[in-house]
Amino acid sequence: MTFLYLFIEFFKIGLFAVGGGPATIPFLQDLARSDYGWFNEEQLGVMVAVAESTPGPIGVNMATYAGYNAGVTEFGSLGGILGGMVATLGLVTPSIIVIILVAGFLKAFKENEYVKGAFSGIRPVVTALVLFAVIGIIKPIFYVDGAFVLPVIAISVVVFALMFIKKLKKLHPAFWLALGAVAGILLKL
Repeated sequence: MTFLYLFIEFFKIGLFAVGGGPATIPFLQDLARSDYGWFNEEQLGVMVAVAESTPGPIGVNMATYAGYNAGVTEFGSLGGILGGMVATLGLVTPSIIVIILVAGFLKAFKENEYVKGAFSGIRPVVTALVLFAVIGIIKPIFYVDGAFVLPVIAISVVVFALMFIKKLKKLHPAFWLALGAVAGILLKL
């Protein structure tokens, strides 16, 4: 029964997270605050970092990570490989269903002005949801005990500025990940 809860929750996320993986973050924030106790908001920040830095779609990576790390709760024992598989399957099932249903009618809907209008309206909403989620995830990084953490802000600004220098733009994303890891280690010392 507990894996059914895991499947249903991630099915709901997959059903309503229109716009890709980052659109799943607000739903995962709600899940972090839920009574299930599978993960908390601090762990969600780690999930986002891991999902962003690993290959594959963000939403799927986060579902797998969350399902794998879901612990022992009042709803039973979850987690491990089976938990990761159940959460991932729950997340992707709505998309699979929609793709199967829409595939036959895709050409008819492609030029439909109502469909175009719906997607035009959805884009800014998804953008706002992602922005709101990013602010919610970043806030605990920049604030500790109600005060700004100036070294974190300074490093963030410097790295962001470095990314716009023409020669540095060509560097592999792994360089920026390694630079962020080194900065994080230095901040912990």
